[in-house]
Amino acid sequence: MHPLDNVIWKALTTRQAEFAESFNQARRFIPEVSPLGGFCEPTREGYESLEGLVGTGGTIGLFLEAPYQPQAGWSFVAGAPMPEMFYEGANTPASRSSSSSSRDPEIVELSAADVPGMMELTALTKPGPFNKRTYELGTYLGIRREGKLVAMAGERLKVPGYTEVSAVCTHPEHTGHGYARILMIEVMLRIRSRGETPFLHVREDNVRAIELYQRLGFSRRVLLHFAVLRKGTS
Repeated sequence: MHPLDNVIWKALTTRQAEFAESFNQARRFIPEVSPLGGFCEPTREGYESLEGLVGTGGTIGLFLEAPYQPQAGWSFVAGAPMPEMFYEGANTPASRSSSSSSRDPEIVELSAADVPGMMELTALTKPGPFNKRTYELGTYLGIRREGKLVAMAGERLKVPGYTEVSAVCTHPEHTGHGYARILMIEVMLRIRSRGETPFLHVREDNVRAIELYQRLGFSRRVLLHFAVLRKGTS
């Protein structure tokens, strides 16, 4: 197996086990942290184990290796093809400071006090699931303009040797300044400084973001399928 195979399950059984809720063959993040979950294998037993975690009417987000196939008692809410990309650049990403100027924005490390602004920005830009305790999964960085958070990026899933770059987003009124690139490079530098490899997930139809990630040294590893499921009555 590749270290990134079944990455949510692997994160919740290794580096991020402290955030896990468990039932038989399934794991999910504490809901306030993330709506994502996974199972050891996408079998009947796997989905039955998810049911024990979610309960009737509950929802969960999965990363599947193949398009979702209908399962008894579950309904498909939303989803999309989602390439998984990993950094394979020959060198550490170039530091922002090597080309900095007095006009470069200040990068700030975000904390619990910034959660309202982070929630507002991610709700507007929809970079992926972001809950009120998601920031606890890793370092999140931001750029402010006139005191308002206008761009951010950070770390989400962590497995041995790899850390995911996530929640990369910019307020639509502040695009065109390279904020996403600036923040991603800083997040990547911090991951690389720990001897880890950055990786990420992106919707397949987000061509602009994919092109940016490729310029930063990311390559597609595999096509996954994001699926949000709701548990109904059996």
